[in-house]
Amino acid sequence: MHRRFMTVLLCFVAVVLSCGFLTICVQAEEPKKDDKPAAKSISLFDGKTLGGWTATKFGGEGKVEVKKEQILLGTGEELSGVTWTRDFPKVNYEIELDAMRVKGFDFFCGLTFPYKKSHCSFIVGGWGGTVVGLSSVDGYDASDNQTSNFAEFKTGKWYHIRVRVTDKKIETWIDKKKFVDLETKDRKITIRGDIEASKPLGVATWQTAAALKNIRYRLIKDGK
Repeated sequence: MHRRFMTVLLCFVAVVLSCGFLTICVQAEEPKKDDKPAAKSISLFDGKTLGGWTATKFGGEGKVEVKKEQILLGTGEELSGVTWTRDFPKVNYEIELDAMRVKGFDFFCGLTFPYKKSHCSFIVGGWGGTVVGLSSVDGYDASDNQTSNFAEFKTGKWYHIRVRVTDKKIETWIDKKKFVDLETKDRKITIRGDIEASKPLGVATWQTAAALKNIRYRLIKDGK
C-alpha cells in the first residue's frame, strides 16, 4: 500500500512539474506586441556652429553668435534672428527648441515655420512681453486672433517650445502647457510682412536679446 501511494505521489509531482514547464515555455515563446516607436528627432543645431543657420538680414539686426552650446541673438533696432538654409518639411512634423529671454521686454521667440504652401509664426512673449499666439490667422496677428493668449515670462529662464504641424491642425506648447489648438480648414494661414526674411524656418526676436538651444524636429504621421 505504501509503495503504491509513493508511486501515485511521484506521478502527480511529475505531472505538475511538466505542466509548469509547459506554461513557462508557452510564456517564453509568446511574441511581444510590436509597439512602433515615434520617429527619431533630428537635431538642427550641433551646439558648436551655426551649421545650416544664418543670421537673418532684417536690417538693424543684433549680432548672432554661438557660445556655450547656445545661439545668442543680440538686441536689434527691431528684429534679430536666424534662418534655416537647408531643406525642411512643409507639413506633418514637430519642431521644438529651448528659448530664453536674455534682455529686453518683447518676444524672445518668434518661430516662423512652413505650413503647406504658406508659413506661420508662433510668437512667445510679444506685444510688451506677455502675448502668445500665431501670426497670422485670417489676416489677424497673434494679439488679435483666436489663438491669442497671455503668459508671464521671466528673464533668464529657459522655456521649452514645441509646434506640431499637420494637414488639419497647428498645435503649440510652452513647457507642458498647450497654448494653440487650431483647426486649419478654411483658415488663411500667413505671416506678417516684416518677418518674411525668416522663411522658410527661422527664429526671431523684437528689440530683445535671446538664447536658443536644443533645436530639433521629427516627422509625424496621422497627427502622432
